[in-house]
Amino acid sequence: MTADSRFHAWLDRAGGVLGTALLAGTIAPLVAGGVAWAAGATAVADWCWAAGTVVALVPAVWWVVAALRRGRAGVDLIAVLSLAGTLWVHEYLAGALIAVMLASGHALDTAAERRAARDLRALLERAPRSARRRQGDVVRVVDLDEVVPGDILVIAAGEVVPTDGRIMDTVAALDESALTGEPLQVERAPGEPVRSGVLNAGGVFEMRATATADNSTYAGIVRLAREAGATTAPTVRLADRYAVWFLPLTLVVAGAAYWFSGSLVRAVAVLVVATPCPLLLAAPVAIVSGLSRASRVGVVVRDGGALENLGRATTLVMDKTGTVTAGRPVVTEVAAAPGADGARLLQLAASVDQMSPHVLAEAIVTEALARKLQLAIATAVSEQAGRGVTGTVDGHRVQVGKLPESMITPEWARPVMNRARLDSAAVAWIVVDDDPRGVVLLRDPLRRQAPRTLRRLREAGLNRLVMLTGDRPEPAGEVATVLGLDEVYAGQSPADKVEAVRRESRQQVTIMVGDGINDAPALAAATVGVAMGARGSTASSEAADIVLTTDRLDRLADAMDIARWSRRIAVQSATVGMTLSLAAMVVAAVGWLPPAAGALLQEAIDVAVILNALRALRGNPAAHLDLPADTEELLHRFAAEHDVLQDALTKLRAVADRVAERPDDEALEALDDVHRFLLDDLLPHELAEETQLYPALAGPLGGTEATATMSRAHAEIQRLATRIGTHLELARARGGFDPDQIDDLLACLYGLHAVLRLHFVQEEENYFALAADERL
Repeated sequence: MTADSRFHAWLDRAGGVLGTALLAGTIAPLVAGGVAWAAGATAVADWCWAAGTVVALVPAVWWVVAALRRGRAGVDLIAVLSLAGTLWVHEYLAGALIAVMLASGHALDTAAERRAARDLRALLERAPRSARRRQGDVVRVVDLDEVVPGDILVIAAGEVVPTDGRIMDTVAALDESALTGEPLQVERAPGEPVRSGVLNAGGVFEMRATATADNSTYAGIVRLAREAGATTAPTVRLADRYAVWFLPLTLVVAGAAYWFSGSLVRAVAVLVVATPCPLLLAAPVAIVSGLSRASRVGVVVRDGGALENLGRATTLVMDKTGTVTAGRPVVTEVAAAPGADGARLLQLAASVDQMSPHVLAEAIVTEALARKLQLAIATAVSEQAGRGVTGTVDGHRVQVGKLPESMITPEWARPVMNRARLDSAAVAWIVVDDDPRGVVLLRDPLRRQAPRTLRRLREAGLNRLVMLTGDRPEPAGEVATVLGLDEVYAGQSPADKVEAVRRESRQQVTIMVGDGINDAPALAAATVGVAMGARGSTASSEAADIVLTTDRLDRLADAMDIARWSRRIAVQSATVGMTLSLAAMVVAAVGWLPPAAGALLQEAIDVAVILNALRALRGNPAAHLDLPADTEELLHRFAAEHDVLQDALTKLRAVADRVAERPDDEALEALDDVHRFLLDDLLPHELAEETQLYPALAGPLGGTEATATMSRAHAEIQRLATRIGTHLELARARGGFDPDQIDDLLACLYGLHAVLRLHFVQEEENYFALAADERL
């Protein structure tokens, strides 16, 4: 445990001891007075109850003074007036009851905050402080501050990964639950990235650091967690807003009671039942409980104010790459200039890009490692937001990213750029010594859970969805169409993004979601900035109000549900508590509720609303999706099969193109291979879905109608596959393709390819996303 963590733990224990002492110091005089009263010693009883009142009055005065120093006339003032009033009118029993009420209320508050902050403190306590660095054959334990990019680190079993890096020598089994909330272990192969803060759940492995500890993923999350634990003032803003009118109203009612009756006892009785624990405690408890709930699903919120604003937001602005798309683009082509070596260009580009946190850079590095290329250590590396990375490798100045404005597209690259436009592929130029020598084409698939997440966000109250991207209009428009966005801005520079976010924020409470370095200014400009911290840059995490520690966009919808539920509980607790207090104030003002009975009534009100506020820890029951373990296992199984089958789907289009171009014996053999794939792999998969998965989903989704359209797609897939088999039999019997069957065969092949692509996407969005959608 760090010194900072020990200090916070000491403060927690000290606060708990003081709270317990205050509670004991008020309960003991109340009980002693009760015993004395039962024995007929009323004078002794009054002295005991008065002592208990004074025990609570002293800290209550301090709370009021502290509030006034912060420029707030808090509702604690009512508690001070009621305690002092009971002493003035000799209602000592009422004073003792109020004292116990205040002490127990603050004890509940302290206990709730300690429970709510437990998950945030867990992040701080597991932060690594050292690393095992290997130099040659020697392994030494060094301080984290000594680790620099390029160092080889040895991660022993059970150790927390200290910095961001890449696996070097073997498949690593990792427990990422502390960051993602997912209980399942994941495996990372050599060359794959690994984030700091995850636990080595397997054997020893080596990794190469790609960042210092301070600039790594976990360090940014820990810094944010510290702020979330230290910044408590915004969590009471909701209570303060209600207190603006509740405090003067209480004083008016108490004054009126005295004015019309001439009885100070009635005025004190009004103050007693108005003692504002629902305001003082219920709202903060609900908001802090929401913070705890959010941390448990992989969402770190900077403070309660951010959670409140998230619950009020109506506009969502988001970046495209790494946010609504998977953030794991894959290299589809490396085109080289005449005379240039594509593998060498990829090696140069990856050597520079390995120093960049951008998702496109990571894809290029991953492709180079997959091709077994040996990367060099680049020097003089710099990154310009929205333009790319520049560095020196083996004496060559290499730039990877957008083509510099001073250069024109060379003739050899025009066909490549046309393919990129048609395929909506991202383009990364490789410029070597000021000469454009290569182009890398990349595709970034849409996140599987993105459509479902955005539907959930609309249901949660967001009525305007906007996407900002530095990408071209064509792929941006394609994504916007699929997701049903209200507006999309393409070709945006970091300055353009900031201006767009400011424009939206001036009109409505606005959320901005991003992950890259160039998103940091826009995140800071939004009402609520949300960073995809699991894969995003440290800069974006530092600029954000909320960090999603797992690489899943659906956690934003979870955070919205938590924010709205917590705010609803806070408002409900404060409103119901104050309404009951107002009713009791009226009864007390007319003389029907003496101070002692009023104190007991107020105690019951306070306990009820605080317990209600603690419901925010459990989350909204209406948002809970009951997914049995065996059904979730089926979803994971069929999702994995989809990943394998997706690659094979290209065979259908390739065979169709081959048949259309030259329907010869080789085309017939290719069709036979595709037909075997349909019979041996695809159709058994679809049948298993129909007979195993869909019946299992009927319960959680509320009936078979939820899968009826997918069942109809299965029937169409079977029909087209059977028709292709018939065409194959006819061609075999004839010894070749009949010209009359070509058109229908092509329609079947292209049609099946289109149906399967749509069917796969629909299943992934509507069903497979449920396995990752652990609703609240």
